[in-house]
Amino acid sequence: MSNNQDILQGFGLVEELDEQAGETITGGYEVFTVTNKTAYNVSYYIDGRITPAQYAKPGVSAVWTAYSGGIIKFDTDARAGYTKYKSSDLVNGGKYQFQNNNSTPGNPYDIDLYKVG
Repeated sequence: MSNNQDILQGFGLVEELDEQAGETITGGYEVFTVTNKTAYNVSYYIDGRITPAQYAKPGVSAVWTAYSGGIIKFDTDARAGYTKYKSSDLVNGGKYQFQNNNSTPGNPYDIDLYKVG
C-alpha cells in the first residue's frame, strides 16, 4: 500500500483523493422542503433514485435529504395520462412549492416548482 501511495503521491493524486473523501464525509448532502400547493397529486423524483416516482399530495410537505446533487424531476402536467417532466436543481436549505403555473393561459393543469424560502 505504501508503495502504491508513493507512486500516486508522485502524481499529486493522494491530496486530491483526500480532499474528495473529506467533502463526502463532511457534507455531500442537501436538505430542502417541498410542499404541494396545487389541487393535484404531483409525480416527482429526487436525484433520479426513487422508483416509482413519489406523489406529492395536495397540501402536504416533505423534507428531503439528497446525497447526489439535489436534482428534482417533476411532472408539470397534472392531467391523467399526460406526462411532461421538468428538472430543477434545488438549493440546500431551500423551501419550494408546487403551484399552478398561471403563465400558461387555458391550461389549468400546468404546474411549476417555485422557490419560496
